[in-house]
Amino acid sequence: MITSFLMKSADRSILAVVAILVGFAMLVPALNLLTAPDHPLHVPTYLVSLFGKYLTYALLALALDLVWGFCGILSLGHAAFFALGGYAMGMYLMRQIGARGSYGNPLLPDFMVFLNWKELPWFWHGFDMFWFAALMVVLVPGLLAFVFGWFAFRSRVNGVYLSIITQAMTYALLLAFFRNDMGFGGNNGLTDFKDILAFNIQANGTRAALFAASALMLALCLILTSAVVRSKYGKVLVAVRDAESRTRFLGYRVEHIKLFAFTVSAMMAGIAGALYVPQVGIINPGEFEPGNSIEVVIWTAVGGRGTLIGPIVGAILVNGGKSIFTAAFPEFWLFALGGLFVLVTLFLPKGVVGTAGGYLARRRAERKARAAETPDNLAGEPMAAE
Repeated sequence: MITSFLMKSADRSILAVVAILVGFAMLVPALNLLTAPDHPLHVPTYLVSLFGKYLTYALLALALDLVWGFCGILSLGHAAFFALGGYAMGMYLMRQIGARGSYGNPLLPDFMVFLNWKELPWFWHGFDMFWFAALMVVLVPGLLAFVFGWFAFRSRVNGVYLSIITQAMTYALLLAFFRNDMGFGGNNGLTDFKDILAFNIQANGTRAALFAASALMLALCLILTSAVVRSKYGKVLVAVRDAESRTRFLGYRVEHIKLFAFTVSAMMAGIAGALYVPQVGIINPGEFEPGNSIEVVIWTAVGGRGTLIGPIVGAILVNGGKSIFTAAFPEFWLFALGGLFVLVTLFLPKGVVGTAGGYLARRRAERKARAAETPDNLAGEPMAAE
């Protein structure tokens, strides 16, 4: 019944993107593992990890689109939820190192030994088990979003004021995680990972599996998000975006509607961060940088907010361009990114996917109008008397 509901809640374009993601989840690992390095179709391992990182960014952009594109909440703090999910996974990976660390301590990570910690902090307990870490990946960002949203939405904080306090929350977490006494590695963060689920994290097979997991998780979240926005709740969500006061006047608890979307979005961002960390090999406080949240807004705007597919396309296009542009002109990348955002805002306000979708919709409407004007049934009409 759940599968039938999800399939009915997705249109053909969503299902097409899901099919593409599932296809890439099988094709890219196969081309990496089953072809020789000199084969023209071989995908190198470093590209597998790079593409996997792009997919985690796409999942983060999709999470933002749920609240910005469909609820009108411009969050400038989604990097915080992404980083918290990444830290939860990083803590699990650090616990898997055991006695193979530089100091050979079977219980304490190297940075704790270096800082003369005598025992493992209470909040690190349980992270030696994958199921517990996976639970924290969604629970910690979701709980933070729930508490933050509960106070913000009940106080009817909207617009630019909400954007500012979400960015302030992210910056506060950045400062906190920079401190060595927080127990998260300070400025250096968590790194030097060895294993994940008893598999060597540097092995080609593990890298391919992480890519496949990222693609499949993005496909699953796309279907779930589509089901949410196409449901009755999704229609109310859009009503809150377009006319919050009127929706409130009709009797809806607007703060509850916003809170649910904000919490679900934070959980999705946490999953994206958890998939990101083992593929890049490090997580540090830099992931909390407010600029990272602003970049996510740019990805979503470039692709087209309120389209679900647009943020995925935008995240992949912008980050692919970033990889190419920073290699050729590293000192001009930030200027190019800012210019891209300005150009999209002025000339493509609906983003790449939104503009393309509008153009195709107009073409279909024109074809239908021409077909309606064609006198196909003239033969059946009575002839005028001569």
